[in-house]
Amino acid sequence: MDKQGSGFYFPLVMTSLPSPTRIGIDFGTTNSVIVIARPDRTIQTIRFATPDGSPSETCRTLLALWQDMEGGQRVRHRAVGAHAIEAHLDDPAETRLIMSMKSYLAQASFRETQVFGQRLTLESLIATFLQELMALGGLSPARCHVTVGRPVHFVGDNADDALGETRLRAAFAQAGFADVTVMMEPEAAGWRFMQRLDQPATVLVGDFGGGTSDFSVVRFDPRGHTATQPLGHAGVGLAGDQFDFRIIDNVVAPYLGRDCTFRIMGGEPLPVPVEWYHALARWHRLSLMRTPRILNEIEDVARTATEPQKLKNLIELIREQRGQELYNAVSATKRALSTHTSAELHFAQPGLDIHATIRREDFDRWIAPDIARLDAGIEAALKEASLLPGQIDRVFLTGGTSFVPAVRALFTSRFGAEKVELGGEFVSVAEGLALAAA
Repeated sequence: MDKQGSGFYFPLVMTSLPSPTRIGIDFGTTNSVIVIARPDRTIQTIRFATPDGSPSETCRTLLALWQDMEGGQRVRHRAVGAHAIEAHLDDPAETRLIMSMKSYLAQASFRETQVFGQRLTLESLIATFLQELMALGGLSPARCHVTVGRPVHFVGDNADDALGETRLRAAFAQAGFADVTVMMEPEAAGWRFMQRLDQPATVLVGDFGGGTSDFSVVRFDPRGHTATQPLGHAGVGLAGDQFDFRIIDNVVAPYLGRDCTFRIMGGEPLPVPVEWYHALARWHRLSLMRTPRILNEIEDVARTATEPQKLKNLIELIREQRGQELYNAVSATKRALSTHTSAELHFAQPGLDIHATIRREDFDRWIAPDIARLDAGIEAALKEASLLPGQIDRVFLTGGTSFVPAVRALFTSRFGAEKVELGGEFVSVAEGLALAAA
């Protein structure tokens, strides 16, 4: 791919609209969504064209930065979403791929990073992503009143939620938005669910994103002057990405030498460095390992390893940048387990051909510690609302992880299957934000 400026952006796929003034933006860890609120209070989700030309209601929350020599001068370029992945894979050594930006908002230790010799704050990186996102949507930040979602609790150890919201607001301000309103993401999803109600109800909303899972108890009155009354909130810093890693850790990592040992100068057997396999939790981290130093370290360990071919498989995965292929295969298997009692994981590269049957009961066992944390989050939301499960009228779940049977069972066992509804896998939060904005 020829990475020249913005040349590989694709036009917005949507019908002609009058200039919007109020929008909802779900700025997510993994995906971002824009929804327009029309003056008549109807809504429309922006659809973005992907590199293969198909429309998508989501844009991957990824930012690629690189520079080229043009006319004897260095010119900086940027891309977002799927186009950022293309840019990164085209030249990973010279392209800086920024992802999971939302995950660092509440981390006081992360303030800025160096990109091509320039210091860039987290707020400025997010602002750059938002500007490009809006441009792809044919929208001007300065002409939009935006309602943006935030998690109940930001992800990360010792997360400072107040700092996270302050930096989120600052990023939107730097992007050019003059009017910014912030709303809890599960409450926003509840606004979308409220459109189904014809009478007051107390609703537990579960919003499962890429990095966080949030729960809110909200009293909705579709006919009252006060449409919503938040009663309780709770959040857990894990979601779908963690479930993917459980499959990688239990099925894939052994093929890559994680359980091998090696020797130094004929001494006692030593375990292979575990940090190499922590990188498998996010496919883009493998690109950071694609350096001569790390590859040489793995090759040195492979020479005395109990199963050297497995370490060579890891080298091949890193050197040939097959991380995204692996991530896609694992995600597809996880989705299949939502509707089948077993699923096949297929991943192949030179020297390695994985054909593994994964049973749902095994997957459920692997994610059991994560399910326990989600269960504690539900309990915390109910406790803050001072309500018992029987006092919840309806349950609304949104986000891809809500389709995992073990997750859904948390709610059906507590509240009864007849109360639980799913919907709007990726767009419910943004739609609710737009409805609230209207």
